[in-house]
Amino acid sequence: MKKVIVTFMLIGGLISPTINAKTEIEVLKSQDIFDIEYAADLSISQDGKTVYFVRHFMDIQSDRKLGNIWSVDTKTGVMLPVTTGEQLDFNPVLSADGSKLAYISTQTGKPQIYVTWLESGKTAKLTNLVSSPSGLSWSPDGKYIAFSMFVNGKPKSPVSLSGKPPGAKWAEQAIYIDDVYYRFDGGGYSVPGTTELFILSADGGTPRQLTNDEFDNGGDLSWSKDSQFIYFSANRSENREFEPLNSEIYALSITDSSIKQVTDRDGPDTSPKVSPNGKYIAYIGFDDQRKNYDNAKVYVKQLSDGETIFQSEGLDRSIDAIAWDQKSRNLYIQYDDKGKTILAMQSLKSADKRSILSDKLGGQSYGRPYTGAEFAVSENGKVAISYSNPLRPADVGIVDNKQTKQLTHLNDDALGHKTLAQIEEIWFKSSADDQVIQGWIAYPPGFDKSKKYPLILEIHGGPVTAYGPHFSMEIQLFAAAGNVVLYLNPRGSSSYGKEFAHSIDKNYPSQDYDDLMSGVDSLIEKGFIDTEQLFITGGSGGGTLTAWSIGHTQRFAAAVVAKPVINWYSFVLTADFYPFFYQYWFSGKPWDNLNEYMKYSPISYVGNVTTPTMLLTGESDHRTPISESEQFYQALKIQGVESAMVRIPNASHSIYRKPSNLMAKVEYILWWFEQHKPKKEGDS
Repeated sequence: MKKVIVTFMLIGGLISPTINAKTEIEVLKSQDIFDIEYAADLSISQDGKTVYFVRHFMDIQSDRKLGNIWSVDTKTGVMLPVTTGEQLDFNPVLSADGSKLAYISTQTGKPQIYVTWLESGKTAKLTNLVSSPSGLSWSPDGKYIAFSMFVNGKPKSPVSLSGKPPGAKWAEQAIYIDDVYYRFDGGGYSVPGTTELFILSADGGTPRQLTNDEFDNGGDLSWSKDSQFIYFSANRSENREFEPLNSEIYALSITDSSIKQVTDRDGPDTSPKVSPNGKYIAYIGFDDQRKNYDNAKVYVKQLSDGETIFQSEGLDRSIDAIAWDQKSRNLYIQYDDKGKTILAMQSLKSADKRSILSDKLGGQSYGRPYTGAEFAVSENGKVAISYSNPLRPADVGIVDNKQTKQLTHLNDDALGHKTLAQIEEIWFKSSADDQVIQGWIAYPPGFDKSKKYPLILEIHGGPVTAYGPHFSMEIQLFAAAGNVVLYLNPRGSSSYGKEFAHSIDKNYPSQDYDDLMSGVDSLIEKGFIDTEQLFITGGSGGGTLTAWSIGHTQRFAAAVVAKPVINWYSFVLTADFYPFFYQYWFSGKPWDNLNEYMKYSPISYVGNVTTPTMLLTGESDHRTPISESEQFYQALKIQGVESAMVRIPNASHSIYRKPSNLMAKVEYILWWFEQHKPKKEGDS
């Protein structure tokens, strides 16, 4: 094995990871999940003085994530409630003149559109919709609110049974399915219908449906300056089911409902944004090469003639979000870089000219430390951001003249008196080819470098996603139980450029396994890891890599494989988004490429497994169906490997949507690892 070179960097100027073990400390517990809050759905006044945001909280009685809208003064940090109650209020959007705030609320049960007049504080419910609206967008003249909403179609039932006697109790009617996409993770089996676009008078009344066809229309909505057109993104191609990324930008007339196509290429075009002067439209997209990953660029077209006048260059990162400056000369862009989320200003004069405004964005994925954030721009250039701190979930921050200030401290009451895991950055070289890999270490409270600690390797999903120095309940709880926790961005992760992500294209899992093992080796060399107490876990793609790892090494004392893919052949034929997976992750259909599918399937290496293994998956997971876990569980039983399976009732792929499910996930993982720690002298 090649020598592993290790460097460390402390995050956020934290103190040394050596703490006096005799000091009385209070550590995090799983039930503290219900005390967590985080900020989302930011909207900022045009003068930059006030930020409106959703203050999410966990309701312990209903076991749900709820949220109310609050405001925060960008100068004083004073917060005021806009809404209150045991409901979910979301998608707050300010009118162009800043006098009204529209939002969606479940206050009366089903989600409806509300408006609050900010000067008077008066609020009105504007709709009585039968489906949930989304993507609220004010017209520049303040007369309308545009939104998208699912509209039910006619059920498909080609067979009707006859002969049923009056009062007879027959079985439920058979369900006929002929759609390519017929079930979705988090939504279950689909019902006939499409997503359509509507406009609603700012004074309330009956929404007017503008689209009515067989396509799903929606996404981010952007109005023309004269309030006559709505720009949106949709996949309206004839072969859209098997061209899942081929979306275009369209212009919809609110006068006659006519639709004009604005972009035309093979690849996704999304997030349209009309410039303040009304002359241009910016959007995000890329040319689809059927790879596992591509960098999304930003493009600008002239609305007068459709000419593309700008596309970003020189940034080997994927742009996630954009917004115009008030003079229509520059674009604010958001992208991930080395595990952090960056806000930058992109010049339209020079495609490769941009300046970083802040790298403090993130914190909204409170379960695990994923990247991702949001921002909102005022007319005077102040930018509201979701503020990231490795020891706190997302707060509200403000960026002004490249200076970032934290405005809220939503979790100081819940977490300020607890000793949390300190987060430390690590870089090392992979044993596979000296590729430099980044990761982070979470030290348990009371850490003493002269002692030996168990190590938990926690692996991210995706596979093309990224962890970073962001708050994570799971990582913090693992560390609070006395473990050193290591989480990494092995090759294939995003935020390191196209080549790094493409290294696992049609090649996953592969050398990313070597990256993970090299990370473990790097910590062992530090001298504070008990090599008899090495544990491994991960979810989704991380679950796949966990199963792959124990098929290639026996170094771990125990493993928990969460919501994995075990058999790529069966996965492609049972997952919800299967037209994407077989085209973008493999060379073709499973039956034409059997060797490729099985070469990268952990089930092919189950004969090598000796590690005690627990499987953990939601029973309603349609992304990595529980049948994948069942295959591995039964194979391990046949092999005589100590194994168990935990099924989370009614849980989708996003197990943490229910706070108690996140508690259960963490507690089961810790329990399984505790059962497989070596017995010490004197233990019963």
